[in-house]
Amino acid sequence: MSEITESMDEWLRPPADEKYVLRLYITGMTPNSRRAVENIKNICEQHLQGRYELVVIDIFQQPTLAEGEQIIAAPTLIKQLPHPLRRLIGDMSNTEKVLLGLDLRKQD
Repeated sequence: MSEITESMDEWLRPPADEKYVLRLYITGMTPNSRRAVENIKNICEQHLQGRYELVVIDIFQQPTLAEGEQIIAAPTLIKQLPHPLRRLIGDMSNTEKVLLGLDLRKQD
């Protein structure tokens, strides 16, 4: 990788102390929803300890919130901050893909 590309990667990556604001939209307590909640909590504790706010929103109980975010599948994780906004769909079991989506890992 060139020096310029490496410098750009460092510049684009959020600072290590930046707070993450995450919203996880689920559908009740289905097995898939439970896995997504457990997986994202584990990922956050391992990689963002003390630097994140995670809100779990059940779209059955709060459908207007899901509508406002245009949620079409669940579970869906939305990274609101730091920018850019990202959406990840699924049970968050692929840790590497989640870390890439949260900009915590650079793509090779």
